[in-house]
Amino acid sequence: MVEHKKSAAAYWQANLRLIIISLAIWALVSYGFGILFRPLLSGIAIGGTDLGFWFAQQGSILTFIALIFFYAWRMNKLDKEYGLDEE
Repeated sequence: MVEHKKSAAAYWQANLRLIIISLAIWALVSYGFGILFRPLLSGIAIGGTDLGFWFAQQGSILTFIALIFFYAWRMNKLDKEYGLDEE
């Protein structure tokens, strides 16, 4: 019983770490690159506009979609690691 609780706590800790890292990346890309660092990125052109504007309009959305797929892939690995996979 104690071993099961330790395993559950380790699984939850790994899940929370993954969620926090994913949210930090998304916040950096959407808020940081799109708003805070936009003046620094204004000299870099991509698709006919500056990079800061691109991140504000499309980059944060594409990053969010990539993070969804990354989270699903990593959670499947965690599930297998802790014996909680769906087979």
